Amino acid sequence: MKETFKFEKTFGPVASFSGYVILITGLITTYFSLTGLILVLFGAFIGLTNSCTTIDYSNGKAKFSNNLFGVIKTGKWLDLSESMRLGIMKSHKTYRTYSKSNRILDISASQIKIYLFDSYGNTIMPLKNIDAADNLEKELEELNKKIGLRIMK
Repeated sequence: MKETFKFEKTFGPVASFSGYVILITGLITTYFSLTGLILVLFGAFIGLTNSCTTIDYSNGKAKFSNNLFGVIKTGKWLDLSESMRLGIMKSHKTYRTYSKSNRILDISASQIKIYLFDSYGNTIMPLKNIDAADNLEKELEELNKKIGLRIMK
């Protein structure tokens, strides 16, 4: 059984929105000229590219991948070994954009993710995004039952 967990957009929220605008502009321009297809491809790449992790529970493998255009998955499968551990990490990202009038737009995003760690405690890949902090232990135990790795404290 395979399960896929999506993460954030690769280029951030501001560039992703800009990609959607370029995509729609390209679709309208394509009506008048076929060179609008370049805008469609560029906008689809910027707006739709995201990252995800796919876990194959039956074969004991995991794959972190970037989904180009939201469809084409890139990445390599990693065999899960008994020396690996599951753990929780919190991240705080801030996306900054400048306007023409030198105004700054900061978008902050705090996330809690379940990560896969090697035997030395180094992070290998994110496995799952947790929405609420109250579901944290429940989600970790649930994923631990499916994968069968130790939990890192």
